[in-house]
Amino acid sequence: MGHTPSPNDPPLRKWTERPVIAFLATGLGFGFIRPYSGSWGSIPATVLAWALIRNGNDWLFAATTIGMIAASVWVSSHAETIFGPDSGRIVIDEYAGVFVSFLGLPVHWHTMIPLFVLFRIIDVIKPPPCRGLEQLPSGWGVTMDDVAAGLYTNVLLRVLILIWPAWFGV
Repeated sequence: MGHTPSPNDPPLRKWTERPVIAFLATGLGFGFIRPYSGSWGSIPATVLAWALIRNGNDWLFAATTIGMIAASVWVSSHAETIFGPDSGRIVIDEYAGVFVSFLGLPVHWHTMIPLFVLFRIIDVIKPPPCRGLEQLPSGWGVTMDDVAAGLYTNVLLRVLILIWPAWFGV
């Protein structure tokens, strides 16, 4: 999720020199929306992941998820030179976490809404080891706490689906 912006955050420096990195890092610009940039960044991530998983090709979605994680690590590493370490403006990591959340779950709009809510709650709370993963270097630290939050979300949704399968379209 990144930290909450404060008056001590570095100014938006150099983003016009590297607009593609800035555009991708901010989740197509959603990272600039205040407050709760992580939540704003998770909205298009959830819609995109849900649209991609609906094509029915689980292998393609899994490969896309791996690509999203790799892209998040790489882009976040470069974005920290623009926005500062684990800036709240960097929300590409929400994409990686949300994609992980969707892996192997039923394709139904009843999945998308609780997934978004649970992912945001877990990403904010950061249960172990999520918070500790933020200590990894550069883009790894930015991304892997969200990947872990995505894993937690996925497991919790699987439990909810076992309890209320009809509600999730199963």
